[in-house]
Amino acid sequence: MNMEAINQTPLMEARNLSKVYEDGVRALDELNLIVKPGEIFSMLGGNGAGKTTTINIFLDFIQPSSGNAFINGIDANEQPLEAKKHVAFVSENVQLYPNFTAMQNIDFFTRLGGRSDYNRNDYEAALTRVGLQSSAFDKKLKDFSKGMRQKCGIAIAILKDSPAILLDEPTSGLDPKAGREFTKLIGELRDEGKGILMSTHDVFRAKEISDHVGILNNGVLVTHRTRSELTGVNLEELYVEYMAGYMDESTATLTNDLDHV
Repeated sequence: MNMEAINQTPLMEARNLSKVYEDGVRALDELNLIVKPGEIFSMLGGNGAGKTTTINIFLDFIQPSSGNAFINGIDANEQPLEAKKHVAFVSENVQLYPNFTAMQNIDFFTRLGGRSDYNRNDYEAALTRVGLQSSAFDKKLKDFSKGMRQKCGIAIAILKDSPAILLDEPTSGLDPKAGREFTKLIGELRDEGKGILMSTHDVFRAKEISDHVGILNNGVLVTHRTRSELTGVNLEELYVEYMAGYMDESTATLTNDLDHV
């Protein structure tokens, strides 16, 4: 972790963030987390744990039921356009134009993000940095693998040069070599002062690269550990322990409630 981050304003903050959907499902329950400059915060959890809901609220794709999500001190739901200027996002399934080449996509989306000061050399440097082969630069995305599309999405995020970065399952579809390259890359971005919030199922890489790891279960942050607190800890066992322990507690509570019905 960049020690200068300790006294800096958070780049992303969830403050008592809750979300209850119309069908009554509580996706988030009083979530609190902070990501400062020069930090990577990884959210672990199973499907439906609340990871993607958290990211969607930061991006103003959905509104919280209560609480707030801030990007660089700006309420993401009250001032979404202003907040989005300060964040880049890479989804699990990167949606780019299949009939555009990698170069055409990267040019279009960086301009859409407000950057018109780049040239082809800048684009080539970004694509090379994320590990895309130069032979693919001028090929159409419809012929790309999922991992190759993911690399294009990460390159676009780099070129936006936002202080905050949101990543939703970023290693999904990447082979082991590409996964190692990705880990090195986000470490470099962290060292450049970016604040990164990442949802992931990849326990190994979460422990390897993160400054903070939070485990979500049924919308609740059941534990939060710093890098130093994870030293010598088997994160996979910790994950299973907290997930199972919380499930047991929830089941016991539900059983007790049913006994009184």
